[in-house]
Amino acid sequence: MAQSPSAYAAAAPAGAPTLEVRNLQTHFFTRAGVVKAVDGVSFTVGRGKVLGLVGESGSGKTVTGFSILGLVDAPGRITGGEILFHGQNLARLSEEEMRRLRGNRIAMIFQDPMMTLNPVLRVDTQMIETVLAHSKVSKEEARQRARDTLGMVGIPSPDERLKSYPHQFSGGMRQRVAIAIALLHRPELIVADEPTTALDVTIQAQILAEVQKLCAETGTAMIWITHDLSVVAGLADDIAVMYAGRVVERGPVSEVLDAPLHPYTAGLIGSVPSRNKRGEPLRQIPGMTPSLLNLPQGCAFQTRCPRAAEVCRQDPPLGELLPGRQARCFRPYLPSGEAAA
Repeated sequence: MAQSPSAYAAAAPAGAPTLEVRNLQTHFFTRAGVVKAVDGVSFTVGRGKVLGLVGESGSGKTVTGFSILGLVDAPGRITGGEILFHGQNLARLSEEEMRRLRGNRIAMIFQDPMMTLNPVLRVDTQMIETVLAHSKVSKEEARQRARDTLGMVGIPSPDERLKSYPHQFSGGMRQRVAIAIALLHRPELIVADEPTTALDVTIQAQILAEVQKLCAETGTAMIWITHDLSVVAGLADDIAVMYAGRVVERGPVSEVLDAPLHPYTAGLIGSVPSRNKRGEPLRQIPGMTPSLLNLPQGCAFQTRCPRAAEVCRQDPPLGELLPGRQARCFRPYLPSGEAAA
């Protein structure tokens, strides 16, 4: 019999990470063939830590997040690997067991706030019901918690705003409400799928500061899915770079952004406008992301890579090339004089 969610932390070994993903595989079975959207992804997120999951559109970032929450719909399904939350494999839990976890101990912030908000219910109704679904508190206490959380994400006059419907908010305000709902229960793990994309930079900075404070004070672990390297640089502790369904580089965020090992990571960093000299053309990665139905033999990045060679026709493993640094590459950018670990 499966353990109840309340037993998870007690069952986990001492010092175990909040989340450990091992060789996760999520495939979509279509008429055109099998799409390996997530193909052998592994990473860990420790208590109070933020992992930046980075890559361009179609790299598998969002499907990875949905897999963790058990939100992958047909024709997709998890075909292999483990998703260990406090040592318990989420991939083996029933839908009812996952429902007790979602919104309570694990939360997700979606890129589109209307995936969280019901357009025909007032905000107070939605937030109070969210609190009461997982906590045995009075309705007034639930309302107070909702009001405080709206204020935390920068919504002015929270008492009045609680009485509003989603259509009465701007897009950015709706996103802040969705973020507030995710924070209601101070979850142990938050998966955030580009939640600040629609927000202006002032509000974005405020929410990032609140997220960092939440993680530091409560020990919440977070996966921040994004393509914005500037956000990751200021928020995350570690970074995992994805390409064509796989992690191609992983390590401490400062080290990866300062000295990337994988040519794809270097290309992403080089294409940031602030890194280009004034008057020079913007640098970019040549070509297009390959179709997941027709990946090239060997390294999926080889057709766009400036360092590609014959050896790249083989499938590179994700190996530790420097202490604490991993990359899936036969010809990485190693610092001068360094040898692969």
